[in-house]
Amino acid sequence: MARLGEQIGFDSIWVGDHLLYRDATYGARGPWEAWTQLAGIAAATSRIALGPLVACTSFHNPAMLAKLAGTVDEISGGRLILGLGAGWNATEYTAYGFPYDQRVSRFEEAFTIIRSLLRDGQVDFSGNFYSVRDCELLPRPRPGGPPLLIGSNGERMLRITMPYVNAWNSWYTKTGNRPEGIAPLQAQVDAACAAVNRNPNEIERTVAVLIQLGDGADRRGGDADDPVALRGSSDVIAQALRAYAREGIGHVQLIVEPMTEASLEALAPVLERLDRGD
Repeated sequence: MARLGEQIGFDSIWVGDHLLYRDATYGARGPWEAWTQLAGIAAATSRIALGPLVACTSFHNPAMLAKLAGTVDEISGGRLILGLGAGWNATEYTAYGFPYDQRVSRFEEAFTIIRSLLRDGQVDFSGNFYSVRDCELLPRPRPGGPPLLIGSNGERMLRITMPYVNAWNSWYTKTGNRPEGIAPLQAQVDAACAAVNRNPNEIERTVAVLIQLGDGADRRGGDADDPVALRGSSDVIAQALRAYAREGIGHVQLIVEPMTEASLEALAPVLERLDRGD
C-alpha cells in the first residue's frame, strides 16, 4: 500500500503510534508497532515522506526514541517527519505499564532530550522523570535532524514546543472535520508563537481529514457528536481539500475509510485535480 500510494502521487504516509484500543462498539483492537512499520515503509519506498502521527513520547525512553527516529530517517534517505505528542489513551498506558500521570511534564523533559539529540547530536540532562548523561547520537543524524511536528492543541503543549517545531497538527475531531473549524485553532497557535517570540509564519499548519469512500465502515465509535466524514465525487473531495488550503493549511493527512488499496486508487483522480489546480 505504501508503494501504491507513492506511485499514485501522495506526498506522505503516516502511521499511528498506538498499542491497544478498547470500546463498547468495536471491542479490543490494535495496530502494528509504529517504528517497525516506518522502517519497513522507508526501505520499501523512495520518494514519499513518512512519519508517525504522532509518536507518543511515553512509549519509549526519549533518548531511545531519538535513536529510532534517526535510524528511520537514515533508512529513508532523509524523508522522516517526526510527529510528537504526549499521548491520551489511558487503556494502552494501563495495559502496557506506562505511567499516565503528569503526561505534559513528562513530555516536556522527553522533548528536550529528543530534539537536542536530533539537532545537536548530544545532550546532558537531569530531570524529574528522565536523565541522560553525556549522551550522544551516533551515527549523527542529518544536519538539523528531521523536521519536528507537534500534534496538540493544548496551551501548555504549544508553549513548550513552539520555539522549536517546524509544523503543527490537529486531529479531525478538533476541527469538526470542516475547514470552518480551523480558525480558532490557528489563533491558538499564533498566540503560542507570540508568547515565545516565534514568527508564526515559520510553523506549517497541518490537519487530519476523515474521508469515507463508498459504503465502507469508518473508525468512529458512533457517538452523536462525532464529525461527519467527507464524502462525494472526486470533484467534491478536491474542492473540500482546497478549502483547507484557503484556511492556511499546508498539508492534510487523509484518514481514509476503508483503508484499502481500492480506496487509494479511488483517490488518484482527486490528486490529479489538485495537481492541475482544477
